Amino acid sequence: MKYKHIFFDLDHTLWDFETNAGLVLEQLYLTHKLEGRGVPTFKDFQTTYMVHNDKLWDRFRKGYITRNDLRTKRFRLTLLDFKIGDEKLCEALGTQFLEELPAQTALFPHAKEVLEYLAAKGYPIHMITNGFEEVQFRKMKSSGIDHFFTHVITSESAGSLKPYREIFDYAVTKAGATADSSIMIGDALEIDILGAHNAGIDQVYFNNLIPVTGNLKPTYVINSLHELKAIL
Repeated sequence: MKYKHIFFDLDHTLWDFETNAGLVLEQLYLTHKLEGRGVPTFKDFQTTYMVHNDKLWDRFRKGYITRNDLRTKRFRLTLLDFKIGDEKLCEALGTQFLEELPAQTALFPHAKEVLEYLAAKGYPIHMITNGFEEVQFRKMKSSGIDHFFTHVITSESAGSLKPYREIFDYAVTKAGATADSSIMIGDALEIDILGAHNAGIDQVYFNNLIPVTGNLKPTYVINSLHELKAIL
């Protein structure tokens, strides 16, 4: 058995971020009566939020903004696109979003089944995530998968973010593993796959929406978590 330790990403890999975030955003849209404030439809609100959230996360990973900037600016910029300049509303949306999001439970198909399969085979399973530590632990607990993980390495505990090599080196050391006996499973080519590659760790790219392009060639590519059974 080549691999001795398995590392997973959480959001967009096991925990279905789009579905869970969509449920919370819709509730916020209705609760705060945003249609009456000038946001025509929930879809407009969700799409605009996701664009700003993705851009801000990219800036955060690159060190251009702080964690607090990320939390506050994503709703401020979203509302400004609809000509709403209401700081109290922004704060309320930001606070409620982070309170409600981790309570959501949607996982990708076969997530629990595959984790049970890997655990039954005796693999130590770990997590490497860029998400906010408290939020990520609550997500795993709410969705019933927290007990599968021996070590959960967050960017806060590691003092580094994916795709930087330091967080992967830290994770391998924390797990008592070696790079060549580990494998990383994630959905983001430039974050999970590139980062693991640069740390000497084999990778499984799980994403059927964004094809592999360029020079980076993941060790494995899957479209369903169920396919991990053939690899591991």
